[in-house]
Amino acid sequence: MAMKHHVPTRCALAAALFASACAAHAQGTETITITGAAERLPAFAGFPGQTDARTPLQAQTWSAERLADENVTRLGDITRLDAGVSEAYDSPGYWAGLSVRGYTLDNRFNVRREGLPVSGETAFALENKEAVELLKGASGMQAGTSAPGGLVNLRVKRPVAGKRSATVWWEGSSTTGAAVDLGDRSGPDGVFGWRVNAAYEDMEPRLRDSDGHRRLLAVALDWQLTPGSVAEFEIEHSRQQQPSAAGYSLRGDVVPDAHDVDLLNNLNHQPWGGPVEMEGSTASLRWRQRLTEDWQLRAQAMVQKLRTDDRTAFPYACYGCYAPDPSLEFPDRYAPDGSFDYYEYLSLNERRDSQALELAVSGSARTGAVEHAIEAGVLRAAYRGRFQDQVYEWAGIGRDDGSAVTGPSDGRLSANTNRDETSTEFFVRDAMTLPGGWSLWTGLRHTRLARESWRTSADDDGSLRATDYDQGFTTPWVSLAWQWTAATMVYASWGRGVESAVVPNRPRYVNAGQALPALKSRQREFGLKHASASVDASVALFQIERPRTGELNAGCDGDVDDSCRLGVVGEQRHRGVEASLVWRTGAVDWRASAMLLDAVRHERGSSDGLRPENVPARTLRLGADWRVPQAGGLLLQADLRAESDRAVLPYDDSVRIPGWASVDLGARWTQPLADGRAITWRAGVDNVFDRKAWKESPYQFDHVYLYPLQARTWRASASLKF
Repeated sequence: MAMKHHVPTRCALAAALFASACAAHAQGTETITITGAAERLPAFAGFPGQTDARTPLQAQTWSAERLADENVTRLGDITRLDAGVSEAYDSPGYWAGLSVRGYTLDNRFNVRREGLPVSGETAFALENKEAVELLKGASGMQAGTSAPGGLVNLRVKRPVAGKRSATVWWEGSSTTGAAVDLGDRSGPDGVFGWRVNAAYEDMEPRLRDSDGHRRLLAVALDWQLTPGSVAEFEIEHSRQQQPSAAGYSLRGDVVPDAHDVDLLNNLNHQPWGGPVEMEGSTASLRWRQRLTEDWQLRAQAMVQKLRTDDRTAFPYACYGCYAPDPSLEFPDRYAPDGSFDYYEYLSLNERRDSQALELAVSGSARTGAVEHAIEAGVLRAAYRGRFQDQVYEWAGIGRDDGSAVTGPSDGRLSANTNRDETSTEFFVRDAMTLPGGWSLWTGLRHTRLARESWRTSADDDGSLRATDYDQGFTTPWVSLAWQWTAATMVYASWGRGVESAVVPNRPRYVNAGQALPALKSRQREFGLKHASASVDASVALFQIERPRTGELNAGCDGDVDDSCRLGVVGEQRHRGVEASLVWRTGAVDWRASAMLLDAVRHERGSSDGLRPENVPARTLRLGADWRVPQAGGLLLQADLRAESDRAVLPYDDSVRIPGWASVDLGARWTQPLADGRAITWRAGVDNVFDRKAWKESPYQFDHVYLYPLQARTWRASASLKF
């Protein structure tokens, strides 16, 4: 389904619904209770205590109940919920790869837990998460360095009184799992609180040769020290063991028809292969102290320790398919007959440790007719990555029908790269309420960072290819907003984000090991947000420009020393419009979100003017929740996900995977029992019509990969509140 006409039509429909709702409210004279405005903006967005509807930022919050209803069991599944979020090398069995507004998020810098930076290079368990939050747009005000597009935050479940629930579930072919969620408060006036979440899942998905298991144990505590002082502590430990799924690829110059491929094959399956094991422990401690009636001090610290054993039978190109004739080799795709080179990849005991400490003070003040909501503070963060020598060696020839079986490689070790980073970030933000319904929002963050890297073993010349550099930069953000009506706000904003990079210390680069100038992205956004008793809606027009790095000289040859120079070759511009709508009409809630995106590269050389790879131009999410009047407690759900085509190659955007659409259905029934107990039953089916299509086309590791839609999958669960 190419979606050449369908997505724009539905986008126009969503925009029309939004416009009519706003117009009806503006012309009406009756008083309306604004329920949407009471929803708090995610605190990590930078303006704690502000309401979402009255803040000039685009942010989303999905509660644990919504995640359960939509069968979001891993971070990568949030692409189902919003048109602005899409897949970006999102391999099953591995950590999630996401893009927001067409820009791939960096798992090292774009993920937060309780507002503090953590590494996203792991599999996050969601059973102890109260919500997943998404902030869209250049994030220089909230993060020292990050890819443009947005930030993802995981909010942990906190202690509540009388929490008792147990859940069991089944999915796919034979996946089964169970979880408990227990909590309570004790002491005078409930000053002590605790909550425990535990889960275990035995994974047997429909994708063959990808069985595994995972487990989680998490504890959250809090203590109301005094009426104005609270201490909070959370710790969680999780472990997942499962083979990752290798991607398919082009067959020569042709995108294979997804109907001609057995998409239930896992190409990462050889006798010498093994699972990816991801283990993580994260702990955080937070202290909130009320200083005066209007001011509060916040101190919070976090430690994250990750360990990964990465084992993969990795398909890559087809150098060995036509060895006698190098002109027939395929360096970034499979051969026309589906053949490819298998490489044994083995990287054990990968260690990634992150630490963060933040001190902040927030409160309100007044200067003349202007009211200020201010937050200022400092964040100190450190990252330490330690790795061992790895195996990445040719093992034989495979085929994309999964029929080939090879022996292992010779197991020769090669060097990996250790990394250290520290950063200190000073920030201040001020939301100023002005007369006449106007408000001015400002933010400023100054970052000092130090980064270094070195190889785990020396080259033949004794070199560790070390890099070491310091850098500093300031990222501002400003927005002017006008409260058009009590329920509707319009705004315009401008801001910067920043990324930091160093030229790889390889012989091919004449400037090897040198730090590049700070890569500053820019965002402009114009938006309208509306929240009333029946309608929550928003429209945002945005433009984000981001520098692109590449080879500066035409004679670059990877096999010739000092023949290449790496630097900024141009920029990538994403210009688009997002619209979202929740329309409550009696027993039915209608949900819609859409994004139209014009993404283009402006750079020297033949790639100028091309659409970036793996970026859809049109995305759509439609859904409806029907509370059946004739059956109390029953909710029926339907969702449509659709995306347009994506370019496959970074140097030729005429090669594309087709657009696709998929329908999901679900039901939730809450069955009341005696003494306040209840059972919540859920059932559903994803990809109802078993649509076969390529959902994404990441160009990863200088290679084309194609990942399919998940096959039709049935699911059911029962949750007992006792």
